[in-house]
Amino acid sequence: MTGRAAERVVPDAVATLAGYGLAALWLLSLAPALLVSQLAGLGAGAVVAGAAAGSLLRRIPRFSTPADRVTLLRAVLIALCAALAVPQLFTGPRADLLLPILGGAAFLLDGLDGAVARRTGTSSPEGARFDSATDAALALVLSVAAAPVTGPWTLAIGGMYYTFVAAGFFLPHLRAALPASASRKAIGAFQPFALLVALLPGIPLAAAVAAPASALALLVFSFARDVVQLESRHRAVPADAEAGLSAL
Repeated sequence: MTGRAAERVVPDAVATLAGYGLAALWLLSLAPALLVSQLAGLGAGAVVAGAAAGSLLRRIPRFSTPADRVTLLRAVLIALCAALAVPQLFTGPRADLLLPILGGAAFLLDGLDGAVARRTGTSSPEGARFDSATDAALALVLSVAAAPVTGPWTLAIGGMYYTFVAAGFFLPHLRAALPASASRKAIGAFQPFALLVALLPGIPLAAAVAAPASALALLVFSFARDVVQLESRHRAVPADAEAGLSAL
């Protein structure tokens, strides 16, 4: 990456944190709640925005691309959703469109960063990982927002990605790359959509529950299929190595 791309990292990170902080304070002023719950919301959003900014600052070498800036915008929107969603765990769900609109904007922007990366010739593994982490954050935050509406079981949707990542620290073969899968992408995209449906004000409870329930079932299937594939590949490696040794 060029020196100009490296120079953009710190300003982009600072703009992300400042943009979140100012917008969150304004949004929370529109939705009065207990100070403790508002502080919890601000803190949750700060974690999301801070993780996004930190992902750029940790890059070696440092660089920031136009596609990364689109992803940072998505991260700010997701952080604002977190700032609104966490207080509702204390006060109950609000019957307005503010959170669904912000979450919907973050959802609709998914894919734009990839298109920008391809158009500008700045695609990179770091950018792809950044995009995936932001997608996971969106699912987690929306699952928290949906919990007061449908029940705490929706947290399984947002937590499954992080459970899989944590399992990879103990079972390194789960961190191996998998071939691209259209069904995996479609199932991943369906998760935030289903949670947003549950957050629409006035939606019947049956529909609010059915959408994320079907999303969770598909997500379990997708992760189970990936785990089976990775386990099969892992077990095949020692067998191949043993066959190679016996042939010597």
